[in-house]
Amino acid sequence: MTTSAVDFASLLCSRLCHDLLSPVGALNNGLELLADETDPAMRARCMELLAESARTSAAKLKFFRLAFGAAGGFGDTVDAHEARSALEGLLAGNKRLALGWLVEEDTLPKPAAKVLLNLGMIAGDALIRGGRLDVGAEQGDSTGPGRGSLEVVLRAQGPRLVLDPALRDALTGGEAAAEVTARTAAAHLVHALVTAAGGRVQVDAGEEGVLLFGATFPAAVPMAAPVAART
Repeated sequence: MTTSAVDFASLLCSRLCHDLLSPVGALNNGLELLADETDPAMRARCMELLAESARTSAAKLKFFRLAFGAAGGFGDTVDAHEARSALEGLLAGNKRLALGWLVEEDTLPKPAAKVLLNLGMIAGDALIRGGRLDVGAEQGDSTGPGRGSLEVVLRAQGPRLVLDPALRDALTGGEAAAEVTARTAAAHLVHALVTAAGGRVQVDAGEEGVLLFGATFPAAVPMAAPVAART
């Protein structure tokens, strides 16, 4: 990937803004309708739509804070329950998609949490007609001063799975991986985080209608002490 850090950050912001445009635009349209509507039933319906758009906007912001930003404080780990809540919120709009959470750890190293969330977003987008997305992460035995290897695995299953080849290349470092766009920025982020830790990303088609995503961290980021304890 030859894109500068500034351009890469801009592309991530473009993805965020693209995803927020619809619910925020719906909020604006709903407020305009509410200002001119006098029928009580229609006003009640407008309020329902406004509440739904507000929930969607908040859920997306929460997700992107964890997936792209520095959410979770200045420590080296993220609460796995917070990551689960963020992914559930992002996928909640797809009523035909079921999420299975198989993460055994209570906390995850920040890079692993970001990889898990971004892979979850990519896999969710690939399930264009819904289906099931199972997410798992397992920490290996402790080795030395840090902790052992960490593996993140996602299994997407549905009646129709569509993964853009550019996204696959960005995830795995394939031939087209050099070109970064707003659409592929999250996949490039996954690849960069995993390779920086000495690991690799795999994308494999299982049986028909199944797509597997895997990210292996040979030596997970050491679990740091709480910020307050560092003096």
